[in-house]
Amino acid sequence: MKKTYKIEVDCANCANKMEDATKKTAGVKDAVVNFMTLKMSVEFEDGCDPKKVMQEVLKNCKKVEDDCEIFI
Repeated sequence: MKKTYKIEVDCANCANKMEDATKKTAGVKDAVVNFMTLKMSVEFEDGCDPKKVMQEVLKNCKKVEDDCEIFI
């Protein structure tokens, strides 16, 4: 399953950090962050709960960029 989320981030480098953190989160198959559109596309592993995974994604993103936001 693939979903797109609106994000808030200050710079392209921070967006890259968010993308890397998202890709390393359990339950995420792939992720792409587009700084220009402020959107994050996440492809989830089969059988996982996207809401729970996105809560972990947000925690991981806050570790690398504490003022970022993902509108879940």
